[in-house]
Amino acid sequence: MFFSESGIESGECMMNSLLLLLMSSFLMAGCSVIGKRSADEPGFTLQKKEGFFEVRHYGKMVYAETVVEGSYAKTSGVAFSRLAGYIFGKNRAKQKISMTAPVMQEPVSEKIPMTAPVLQEKKGEGWLMSFVMPEGSRLETMPEPLDPAVKLREVEGRSVAVIGYTGLHSEKNIRKYAGQLREWIGKKGYRAISEARAASYDPPWTIPFLRRNELQIDVE
Repeated sequence: MFFSESGIESGECMMNSLLLLLMSSFLMAGCSVIGKRSADEPGFTLQKKEGFFEVRHYGKMVYAETVVEGSYAKTSGVAFSRLAGYIFGKNRAKQKISMTAPVMQEPVSEKIPMTAPVLQEKKGEGWLMSFVMPEGSRLETMPEPLDPAVKLREVEGRSVAVIGYTGLHSEKNIRKYAGQLREWIGKKGYRAISEARAASYDPPWTIPFLRRNELQIDVE
């Protein structure tokens, strides 16, 4: 169960969403007509649940990530394009995929599957976007990105406090729900050890009140 949020995005945010729609239409295989995604998600152990809040423990994961300078609205499309390029073959393994709209078609050669969620967090004057690599991935076995702006990072197991909500994944909502999550973390005796990051589980065309969004903060 999640909070519900409604509102009107600016023209800039709407254009950004349209760009993400075009790119992610090739990535989000298995979506229904309302846009709900069935991509694999990293497994976790639920440590605590209280209303809209949870504390989860995740195991080791590998991220493909990139940083783009600028506002949240202006950086998402560029970052998404870079990371999509990596998983669609822009890497040393020369994995390739051919596409015919509106369906995705691929040759026999292997590709890196898309998983949920897509993560974003503030980094200085820009935003860091991360794709979670498939379960069982290891840094030493992942193909090297050809784009120097795409980096691979292995993250050790950790406990993560989470608040979920529906509606728009705007910078305004990120600030709002991050504040609520930090307040809950303090009340429950946890200590935040990371900045807040946004987690998106559904493609941009998903009906807003059905979208699954989260704010996550590492805790101890």
